[in-house]
Amino acid sequence: MNLICEDVADYIRQEQERHRGEDSFPLHKYLHHGLSSQAMAFNLIGPLIVRNDLEPLKIAIERLGVEWPGGDVEAVFEHDDRSVFNEDNGQPTSIDIILSGSCNSLFIEAKLVEREFGGCSVFAGGDCEGRNPYPDRLGECYLNHIGRKYWQRLDELGFSEAAIVKGTICPFANYYQFFREAMFAFAKQGSFILLHDARNPAFLRSTDEGMAHGGLWPFLYEAIPQNLRHQVGRLTIQMIVEAIQESGGHEDWIGDFKKKYGLQ
Repeated sequence: MNLICEDVADYIRQEQERHRGEDSFPLHKYLHHGLSSQAMAFNLIGPLIVRNDLEPLKIAIERLGVEWPGGDVEAVFEHDDRSVFNEDNGQPTSIDIILSGSCNSLFIEAKLVEREFGGCSVFAGGDCEGRNPYPDRLGECYLNHIGRKYWQRLDELGFSEAAIVKGTICPFANYYQFFREAMFAFAKQGSFILLHDARNPAFLRSTDEGMAHGGLWPFLYEAIPQNLRHQVGRLTIQMIVEAIQESGGHEDWIGDFKKKYGLQ
């Protein structure tokens, strides 16, 4: 299963069994591959979950200025809720990691070597020209036609003034996954966090002096309504590794994680 810790592998198997008969616990097609983002998330966050020690993750997230959930916090992989967008069939919007407590749940999307947020499959399949139907031509959108509430949520949450939403090209054509997951988090009164490798320039490019100067994250951050921007954050794998090492625990696996992902 491409996992470092056997107790994490056992946990994932148990989660698969627990979800049997419901929406499946979706394992990515390339989970076995060394560059799988899902396997990376299992390897990095999994030990913190199974050993009931989320403190390093809490420290890393609070350093972003994002509020940690209150009360007893539960962490799970691959969370979905079909009711948010009325996804009554097919694969629903699924969040890689959710941390939930008495307030402010955190919804985390993990990326490793990916160079993008996934786009709309209808557009990718050639069944849509990618013209923006918002706000006056929603009847032209197949997803709207079959009852999905993506456009309704976009409007309710205040995205309508963003330049990318008002443009001639549909914002979902190339950034479908980003908007779905961010809106999912906000609809559930939570925060959306991107977890990525700091070495991946797709999400944040930096100058030789370390100054950020582009990338998908700052571009798409501009689409987030002002009143929701305190509920988004960008977290790197390296930030979590640093917090884990500072904790003085998890020495039985963190070295193997760093070696596996070239962080030595």
